[in-house]
Amino acid sequence: MGEYYHSVTLEKSKCMGCTNCIKRCPTEAIRVRDGKARIIDERCIDCGECIRVCPYHAKIAVTDPLSILDNYRYKIALPAPSLFGQFKNLSNCEKVIGALKSIGFDYVYEVAKGADIVTQLIREKLAIPDINKPLISSACPAIVRLIQVRFPNLLNHLVRIESPMEVAAQMAKKEASEKLGIPIQEIGAFFITPCAAKMTSIRNPIGNETSHVDGAISILDVYGPITSYLKIPDNTEKLQKATGEGLYWAVTGGEGRAMGIENYLAVDGIHNVIPVLEEIENNKMSDLDYFEALACAGGCVGGPLTFENGYVAKNRIRLLAKNIKNPAPLDPEIQYVKENIQWKLQKNIIEKPVMKLDSDIVAAIQKMETMERIHRNLPGLDCGSCGSPSCRTLAEDIVRGNASEMDCVFKLREKVKALAEEMIELSEKIPSGRKGLKSYES
Repeated sequence: MGEYYHSVTLEKSKCMGCTNCIKRCPTEAIRVRDGKARIIDERCIDCGECIRVCPYHAKIAVTDPLSILDNYRYKIALPAPSLFGQFKNLSNCEKVIGALKSIGFDYVYEVAKGADIVTQLIREKLAIPDINKPLISSACPAIVRLIQVRFPNLLNHLVRIESPMEVAAQMAKKEASEKLGIPIQEIGAFFITPCAAKMTSIRNPIGNETSHVDGAISILDVYGPITSYLKIPDNTEKLQKATGEGLYWAVTGGEGRAMGIENYLAVDGIHNVIPVLEEIENNKMSDLDYFEALACAGGCVGGPLTFENGYVAKNRIRLLAKNIKNPAPLDPEIQYVKENIQWKLQKNIIEKPVMKLDSDIVAAIQKMETMERIHRNLPGLDCGSCGSPSCRTLAEDIVRGNASEMDCVFKLREKVKALAEEMIELSEKIPSGRKGLKSYES
């Protein structure tokens, strides 16, 4: 696999070059050239903002089909907490869990249960003296990649604990292997995902060599089969193991609520998260204990691969969580986790390098000076009409040889105006055809 894997991809045949996407991308990863968008791998964080705003559906998220289950002897579903907010008139989570078993899975382990475990582990982390505060949640992979690209100075603030998805996968596989005697390699665990970023984090993990999850299936792909199953009369089998607090991780503020802490800040929507990260980087929030940042509006319920309106799903999660009476994990269970699974990140989360202007430092400095000069001569309106998200990125693209100054419509208009004036001046100096003809005859 290459250095960059992305779930968010572009179908060029559908792209109409409208430039909607370039203005919404939080890492300036998209350009429009020759009437078609292009995604820059080094900058993309798979947040899915371009999927939301593209009116032609040219941006899509690549996830695994249900047929991937055929590759494994034993199949485990790892439903995201946000899945349970997709269905109307749902009195409990049991039927959705049962539905997943009816469409090809042998076992279901809720990621909300993984969230219950991670909650306890983060509580212990917060109790350690002299940690870098605020701790920043690492549950949203799009936010982690945003920090890698734009805020590398904050990498040491990230919680170095596995995500609920990874914890759930390990617990489920270990449980199935020990109970049924099936080798781990014959067990497949599949996340039912609300977003593209989770697919990317499985194929290209952050903080680990490999993921314990074997694939990601979009909520959109299971919504229909599950809905059909929900029409069957209720069964009485007790299937849910997670707490209401674990389920609440699906919405903004769910982490802080589950941990029972007061001094935390929860922000959703990646464009709202960025200014808060800037404040933290400038050391203006050192009195804050915990920052819960979520790329999608409303939290994971607002993911681009969900079916239901995020605000409707959020209310459903609230009602479901209120009725769940399962107890939080006790100390023996947490101790078991610590002793038997990989719950800490094994590698440092490092800066994700954005493209350098040049590998030679002297040449890079010269190009930077050229870029600054070009930028000063541009109008500074950041209109995006040139196909770059801002005047500064256009200047960078020009230096890289990927654009020209005439891509700016204002510069082009100035040039056309200047050429028109020169033509008028020339026409006044050139004799008329008749006068020229008489001069020739004489």
